[in-house]
Amino acid sequence: MKKLTAGVLILVLSSSLVVANAQQTKPGDTLKTQEIEGVVVTALGIKREKKSLGYSSQQLDAEKVNSVPTNNFINNLSGKVAGMEIKNNGNFGGSSNIVLRGTKSITENNQALIVLDGVPIVSGNLNSGDASRGRDGFDFGNATSDIDPNNIESINVLKGAAATALYGSAASNGAVIITTKKGRRGKALSLTLNSTVSVGEIDKKTFPNYQKQYGAGYSGEDSFFSVDVNGDGVDDVLAPTGDDASYGAQYNPNLLVYQWDSFVPGDPNFGKPTPWVAAKNDPSKFFQNSLSFVNSFNLNGGDELNTYNLTFTNNYETGILPNSRLNKNMLSGNFSRKFSDKFTARTFLTFNDQTTVGRNSVGYGDNIMTGFRQWWPLNVDILQLRDTFFRTKQNYTWNMNAPVDGDLSAAFWNNPYWDRYKNYSSDDKTRIITGAELSYDITNKFNVLGRATIDFTNSKQELRKAIGSHAEEFGLSQADETSGYWVYDDTIMRQTYDLIGRYTWDISDKMNVLFLAGGQFVDEHRRGTENSTTGGLIIPDLYSIANSRAYFPPIETNIRGQKAGIYAQASFDFNKTLFLEGTLRNDTSTALPSNNRNYTYFSAGSSFVFSELIKNNWLSFGKIRLSYAEVGNDLPFGLQGAMINRGTVAGLPITDISSIYVDFNALKPERQKSWEAGIEASMFKRRLTLDLSVYKTNTSDLLFSVPQSPSSTYSFSLINAGETENKGIEVALGIVPLKSDDFQWDINLNWAKNKNLVKSLNQGRDNLQLASFQETSLNATVGQPYGTFRGTGFVYDANGNKVVDDDGYYLVANDKVLGNIQPDWIGGVYNTFRYKNLSLGFLIDVRKGGSVYSLDQSYGGLTGLYAYSAGLNDLGNPIRNTLANGGGVILPGVKQDGTPNDVRIDASFAGGAFGTDAGVPQEAFVYDASYVKLREAKISYSLPSDLLRNTFIKGMTFSLLGQNLWIIDKNLPDADPEAGTSSGNVQGFQSGVMPTTRIYSFNVKLDF
Repeated sequence: MKKLTAGVLILVLSSSLVVANAQQTKPGDTLKTQEIEGVVVTALGIKREKKSLGYSSQQLDAEKVNSVPTNNFINNLSGKVAGMEIKNNGNFGGSSNIVLRGTKSITENNQALIVLDGVPIVSGNLNSGDASRGRDGFDFGNATSDIDPNNIESINVLKGAAATALYGSAASNGAVIITTKKGRRGKALSLTLNSTVSVGEIDKKTFPNYQKQYGAGYSGEDSFFSVDVNGDGVDDVLAPTGDDASYGAQYNPNLLVYQWDSFVPGDPNFGKPTPWVAAKNDPSKFFQNSLSFVNSFNLNGGDELNTYNLTFTNNYETGILPNSRLNKNMLSGNFSRKFSDKFTARTFLTFNDQTTVGRNSVGYGDNIMTGFRQWWPLNVDILQLRDTFFRTKQNYTWNMNAPVDGDLSAAFWNNPYWDRYKNYSSDDKTRIITGAELSYDITNKFNVLGRATIDFTNSKQELRKAIGSHAEEFGLSQADETSGYWVYDDTIMRQTYDLIGRYTWDISDKMNVLFLAGGQFVDEHRRGTENSTTGGLIIPDLYSIANSRAYFPPIETNIRGQKAGIYAQASFDFNKTLFLEGTLRNDTSTALPSNNRNYTYFSAGSSFVFSELIKNNWLSFGKIRLSYAEVGNDLPFGLQGAMINRGTVAGLPITDISSIYVDFNALKPERQKSWEAGIEASMFKRRLTLDLSVYKTNTSDLLFSVPQSPSSTYSFSLINAGETENKGIEVALGIVPLKSDDFQWDINLNWAKNKNLVKSLNQGRDNLQLASFQETSLNATVGQPYGTFRGTGFVYDANGNKVVDDDGYYLVANDKVLGNIQPDWIGGVYNTFRYKNLSLGFLIDVRKGGSVYSLDQSYGGLTGLYAYSAGLNDLGNPIRNTLANGGGVILPGVKQDGTPNDVRIDASFAGGAFGTDAGVPQEAFVYDASYVKLREAKISYSLPSDLLRNTFIKGMTFSLLGQNLWIIDKNLPDADPEAGTSSGNVQGFQSGVMPTTRIYSFNVKLDF
């Protein structure tokens, strides 16, 4: 992996530099500094010259953002911004993780702030707490998917605290500044039609490679039952339908066995034994090709007084799982009018209406993918299960309790098609972001802007369990239920009000100052109800709380929070060469106790444009920059430590005391201190551009809960303590190796290395458990990066060899640090080739290092699913033969005396040699999370303007697109290292994850 990863980057970089130096440029290519650096949108939607900024800022245009079709534009930023780690977990319509410059808070939010046209918007996910912690549930996506990528003009990523200080604590983790399309004054009405059709298929490298030699059972050759099935007085061979494993008898086509389908009325095999062979159709045939249609139109224009822009997009897609579909309608528009030379008004609207059916379950539990990856008999034909379900519409499954006795109910697992068509989830979401702003020039140097915005979301999530299902924990009571209905209703209303004043003072011809001051008020109100049936449904297929057999009180949420901030900024410009800037902000947040809810922070930055003093033909632009900032981070809105209503008993109210103790007088915001330095340069007439940053961020007074003594009546206590540190380097490099009148080759390279460290926790504590994953846990460990896996590990000798005991099994070390979720570095290389009207582009996305824990591999090895649990041993005999018949395996390692291990262990039954039940340490299932991916590719052709000269069409472009086309290299077997359960702090855990979907698209774009 190391050689390949380095090779990909070095080959592209070195060859590009050689060609760039050899290539001759034409006279007249010189650009002005402002044209080179350009104008970017920064905090509060304010446009600034990029050369004046004392902090890192990286901008992407619409082409890069909307390069391939997606239902969440954030996914298209992966590998394109230095220091931005995007993780798309592969769930249908699922959430994506967005982290800039490392994890800073231990248990609070680490996601980047999303800002739409200057206004921070709600951008969290709607997932249950269990799903967010890596347990079971559903991934309902995050709010970034509500933004139409077809309406995005550009994105500017502000990474450091100094860049985002004006947004306050909400942007302590950086900000993604989105600028939507606007009309242009004096521009005639234009119409753009954009249509894309996409087909997807699973990447088989990210799905199990099953063994083909053994069928159902746990006990090897002793897995079959001998019982008189047909009543002829002679014992027959019966498959162990109650065993959810493939550690049974070896296949023998001459052996006739009564299997699950022998007991299903109406089945062609009813009452018949069938040959003991591997299934013709394994679970990989469960998946279908995905299909999506994205159709969009855009109206844009303006006259001398008005500008307008309107975009409508419909996104309809079906997923790779049966009975999965998503339909989303997005309407985005803005209108501005210039009432006078001094007064301008603008209004804007984003409307999103989305319906999703059949999301995939996540985590361990009632999850089809957990069955496919961990608990499955490979003699079962998945398409036969499909035919059985559609023929009977009943839950006839392979996993029958006692079929000979007539009990055909599920022992552990439903028919997968029953789960997809009867026990499906659905969710609806409506979101409106709307507002208006007024801008008035009191003088030609003094402007005042007022803005009001409403961000409203209403969502409903429904879970169903049909009568006849296997009993699983379900509903608010978390009792084992064989049927039920579970519904969540949530409403979020955020109102944001801004008042901003800007004053420009030209002190002299060579010196000017920009003063900015303003205030912001945010009022957020969240209301939600979680309700479920208890005891099961009375009437089949009627999903209503009124159809419950018993009553359990709902959980109602009513949270209102407010935050008020005032801020000021002064920016000094000395002869367009030296820039100095300082900001100051004070926030008051109701999320904190009244005695500590007011906090102040600041930033200072400078940049020096040395190219104004160094006049050389090879140097077009150059600057160095330095900044420092402090920023706070408070809690989410909500009353910590509140009592919970549990209804009434005999007319008396029942409440639960919160499990978390809070000392409100001691609580205060987290504090982040950050510095950054960098250099930016453009050389050889912009054939080579460089943006290099180094930074260090320390976050102290961390907010997290620590375990309490049970005698205190509390389980946890919320405290301020500890410190994390992130320091690193980022490089954004642009190269134009070849350039002529008809041809150009562009390379954009992004690379970032962040070193994360938990420096301290509260006094006397060196570890805090963040999540438990059945066999391992995720932790914040002092002296280690955030997100360490702890569990059982190998014992090594002085030479690094694994040590075994006298019986040939590995010695085990307890509570060992096994790895961590932080990458060593991340990067991406985007190549674009343009020849006349034809262009080709592709992105190589790379992650080096970090760890992922696979419960799938642990349990799948135990149950004999994977190819490594079968095959031949060193003697040339089947591994699963008994030791007496030459089977078994010798584990790689040495004995305690240092001699090579030569003790063969028994692998003839489940838990004998594979999985943690066989004594294999959990460390064996912690894998390197590195990957090299061909993330996207694009071929486009635009018709020559001569062909369209006498038509009403101004432009026509055809494109072939590809996404997730090739995982060039990875170390995790049978899965994508990015796959997971949810966005959030808990990452690196895999249980029942989805395979990656390769997507092929065709796009047509028409301009009128």
